[in-house]
Amino acid sequence: MADLQPLLHDLAIALHAPTVVLSGRDGQIRGGGTQGLLHGDLRLLSEAVVTVDGHEPEPIGGDEPGADRARFTGLLRPLGSPGPDPTVWLRRDRRVTAAGMTEELSLVSTDGVRRRCVVEVVLAADFAPIDEIKSGGRRAPVTPAGSRWATDDAVSEVTAEGAEVVADGPRLRLRWTIDGPATVRWSLRVSDERARFVPAGTRLPRPAVHADDRRFTALLDRALDDLDGLLLAEPDHPADAFAGAGAPWFLTLFGRDSLWAARLALPLSVDLAGGTLRTLARAQGTRHDPATGEAPGKILHERRRDTFETIDGASLPAEYYGTVDATALWVCLLHDAWRWGLPEDEVRDLLPTLRFALSWITGAADSDGDGFAEYRDESGHGLANQGWKDSGDAVRFHDGEQANPPIALAEVQAYQHEAVVRAAALLTALGEPADGLADWASALRARFRDRFWVSTSDGHYPALALDGAKRPVDALTSNIGHLLGTGLLSDAESASIGALLVDPALASGFGLRTMSASAGGYSPLSYHCGSVWPHDTAIVIRGLQRSGQGALAATLASQLLSAAPAFDYRLPELFSGHSAEETSSPLPYPASCRPQAWSAAAAVSLLVAFLGLEVDVPAGTVTLTPPRPSPVGALRVTGLPLAGGTLDVTVDASGEVTGLRLPPGFSVLAEQPGQ
Repeated sequence: MADLQPLLHDLAIALHAPTVVLSGRDGQIRGGGTQGLLHGDLRLLSEAVVTVDGHEPEPIGGDEPGADRARFTGLLRPLGSPGPDPTVWLRRDRRVTAAGMTEELSLVSTDGVRRRCVVEVVLAADFAPIDEIKSGGRRAPVTPAGSRWATDDAVSEVTAEGAEVVADGPRLRLRWTIDGPATVRWSLRVSDERARFVPAGTRLPRPAVHADDRRFTALLDRALDDLDGLLLAEPDHPADAFAGAGAPWFLTLFGRDSLWAARLALPLSVDLAGGTLRTLARAQGTRHDPATGEAPGKILHERRRDTFETIDGASLPAEYYGTVDATALWVCLLHDAWRWGLPEDEVRDLLPTLRFALSWITGAADSDGDGFAEYRDESGHGLANQGWKDSGDAVRFHDGEQANPPIALAEVQAYQHEAVVRAAALLTALGEPADGLADWASALRARFRDRFWVSTSDGHYPALALDGAKRPVDALTSNIGHLLGTGLLSDAESASIGALLVDPALASGFGLRTMSASAGGYSPLSYHCGSVWPHDTAIVIRGLQRSGQGALAATLASQLLSAAPAFDYRLPELFSGHSAEETSSPLPYPASCRPQAWSAAAAVSLLVAFLGLEVDVPAGTVTLTPPRPSPVGALRVTGLPLAGGTLDVTVDASGEVTGLRLPPGFSVLAEQPGQ
């Protein structure tokens, strides 16, 4: 039988980028699947199994109180006193750092008996690369030298005060003989000479948020912990933080993911946006290279330690540009960061990158001259699909047939339209020439209206894409929601799309399905053809709000909030598209990353939606249009960073703004009723 991708949904995960530790819910790290300590796309610890007098603790509970922590409790009934009540158990407290992990093992006894026993931890390391792990491969552990394992460029070293350290073939056994109750500690420190990224050494600002609906504050608190845990930087530019896409598969720089995470998180930090923009600007394409997908002006898709071999046969180079949308999203983030207060000197420093990106958007992005941006894998070993839905079967017709390349995605046309329009506004405001950009955008609007709109049994809406024969790919998908607020649509078109997005065929009750349940290719456990992605729902919420459909934005935001408790308020990369009528809580997509940067940032977009917040720092204005009634009851936000000051807002349960404090020099635009 072929190797299968290992599942993640039932694992405990703690991280401090670039390190992540995955274990069973009992705390044990066993040799197999994805379990272990991963650092910089290598697994530097593959086993950590604890016993006491030869007995594994029987798990009764565990939690992850912070992004970098996990706690487990297991009973040791063979060591306890007779009777039904457990009297001896082991607490296992794990903390992950950017360079390793530490565990405290505490033997607890409640019957007053001191017990002499042996606590043992068996460790192994296999140095498997992330792509091999993801593909279900297995390899033998590396033999240690003393208390360390090493390869040519990475080292794992164990410290265990008071322990006897015994080599047992490829494994290390740490043994403490204790008179319990007692606590012992061990730690693993890793070093990596080829590390592409280092911890960012910064944290996001934390406004105080209080809501009657405590699910929302629990979700936001968890999301901000996870975003902090995902922050990375280049070794030569440690101040330029960006969000690694997600653990464990994508804990590295991803153009699209890192850009969307920074964009959704703008209300908290323009510094994260600035760091993301500068990091990607340094990697902007300068030449045409079919092997990597690089092109002049194009923004990077991903950067890895080594070539990444996928389970379906693709081979992605360590520096890979196979993305059709990251370049436009980079431009959009620059504009939005300027509106949220990125200092003008930082914006001006990035104008050469902006103009180079615009040259690709208005030129080479349209490879066949039909007036639309499309993609085709020129290398023969890259990603077949290069939008955000990048699995091989993601682009399907209404009847389920797969589309053939080159493919022009609907949302990519919207991103490019928005990028050009926003770039023109930014350049004009800075006194820079913006010749021809408005005309280019106007022509794209006309072409799109003429070629993309389709009618099926689901209604009248923009097609998912045009295929290689220029046929509209007519499945109804969440992609149409990405068109909202980009300027590509008329008000009437936006309203028509908004109604489709909240229809039960797309809105599952827990968020927005990637594909309508009535489409031929739909499956609730398909990666991109029926599952729910929190960031996708968040982007559509944002678009609904920006297009004046605040009530519909609140509807989808409430659905996403309903999903959060099922995942202990750590929204995963994606989850099942089963409806709220089919299941009382959403089912996991079992190989989903957790945490995922843009899923965590989705919680910030909910805050923006519940406030109806828009900001224009250059104009010195704040707009508030909270939905009525408030989906989370009374809501109070204090300390939201804004232009060197803070914004405080109080909204009552009816959705009325009852308290507001602005930074000096700002004014509030007339509050409008929630739509």
